[in-house]
Amino acid sequence: MYKHFLSVGGLTLLSRATGFIRDVVLGAILGAGGLADAFFVAFRLPNHFRTIFGEGAFNSAYVPSYARVLETEGPEKAKVFSSQIFSILLVSQIILLALALAFTPTLVRLLAHGFEADPQKFDTAVFLTRITFPYLLCVTLVTLHSGTLNANRLFAAAAFNPVILNLVMIAFLGIAFVFPNAAVASAVGVTVSGVLQLGSMMLTARRHRLLESPVRPRWTPEVRQFFGALGPAVIGSAGVQIAIFADTIISSMLPTGGLSSIYYADRIYQLPIGVIGIAAGTVLLPEMTRLFAQGRPDAAIAAQNRTMAMTLALSAPFFLAFILIPEPIMRGVFMRGHFTAEAARASGAVLAAYGFGILAVVLIRSAVASFQSRGDTRTPMAASLIAVGCNLGLKLLLFKPLGAVGLATATAAGAWINLLILVGLALRQGTMRFDDTLVKVAVAVDIAAVALAVTAIVAEPRLADLTLGRHFGNEIHAAAITALGGFVYLAVLLVALRIFAVGLMPLRRPAPGYPKRAG
Repeated sequence: MYKHFLSVGGLTLLSRATGFIRDVVLGAILGAGGLADAFFVAFRLPNHFRTIFGEGAFNSAYVPSYARVLETEGPEKAKVFSSQIFSILLVSQIILLALALAFTPTLVRLLAHGFEADPQKFDTAVFLTRITFPYLLCVTLVTLHSGTLNANRLFAAAAFNPVILNLVMIAFLGIAFVFPNAAVASAVGVTVSGVLQLGSMMLTARRHRLLESPVRPRWTPEVRQFFGALGPAVIGSAGVQIAIFADTIISSMLPTGGLSSIYYADRIYQLPIGVIGIAAGTVLLPEMTRLFAQGRPDAAIAAQNRTMAMTLALSAPFFLAFILIPEPIMRGVFMRGHFTAEAARASGAVLAAYGFGILAVVLIRSAVASFQSRGDTRTPMAASLIAVGCNLGLKLLLFKPLGAVGLATATAAGAWINLLILVGLALRQGTMRFDDTLVKVAVAVDIAAVALAVTAIVAEPRLADLTLGRHFGNEIHAAAITALGGFVYLAVLLVALRIFAVGLMPLRRPAPGYPKRAG
């Protein structure tokens, strides 16, 4: 399980790195004018639908359903089930695509009502959206193949897919001169990347004899159970998207620079979320589902504890770095050109506010597995909606006195509310128990975190005196304090784990019935 965790985490890190390069290239070629506004709306529309109906909601319902059929009835029945869901998904996505292409102006009005004041920008957004929307059909089918592969312990291909999107968009921006403008090049790149992602996943599934085929759907008990779980999952995902929409509206009312501070801080904040939190949830969910289906709840809970222990150990340094040295981080990563010292200070304050919620955010995916692995998507939905409601209430309360920092603080508070609800309910239901491994690792992490905090507080001013003002001083300062703190944290953590006689990465044999090779 740990090999898969690190594989997914490493590929997600590669995805985030190439995504950052993509954004830099987009900014350099597309700029920040009307064409850029139109493209970002065209890119956002299919992605919002994908987020609500695709990745999060679909996976939380499909992976446990497929894994239970695989474990209890065997690979052939599992392939029949996945083919039925594939056929339903294909037909529904074709219908959705046809409706979206017919009513694209209405969709654009819903997401970017202000564009109507500029007819040219509105028409451009409609044109670009019609280019990008087929991406939704491709990436939704990609999500199905990813779930099937993940349930069979084949994680790498799905984790690599976002890299394809980033690389293809960069390539199309590189040949933007052959298109009417860079926005059209970017839009075409999005859709082409969807086709390539789907092709890549289908080839991988075929290589492992897991490729679905179109069949006539039948309303079997497994299909009914899947749709019973999908409904609450969609509602839960929609709740999060509503919060994102609200965040966009509220942040647009901030003084100039507030929205940019949130964007730049979020780019850093999302790194550990993607590399640690999402990787943990991606690997843990099929593992716990399999063990529960085998009637081994103790093993499932033990797997969850090991995953949560590793998540804590990996994310604690980010938690402290975001709180203690946010401004040096922002200076080192972004401070060049038009990104000033004042912008670094403002975005650093937002990063610190986000940082208070980072541990909750990365642990939520592991906590949700207590419910989703048993086919329960209603409880996470309820917890998510309660947290979203608290989040929105706090944003409205805090954005005026605290500005962008208030919005980030509300986000952090909402994450903790979500996590505490999930953990409390899981402990009450007996689907989560904190074992000795998790407790010992948590104590070891606390000890290492104290050492890291002392190092940062003492060393950061001295390193600033030595580096700032020199050529590449901001970059050297951020790299030096990060490297020193990371070394101290890792050294103290390893010593503490050795004293407590606990290891994070025990060797485990592949479970019988699963492919040994990770695709």
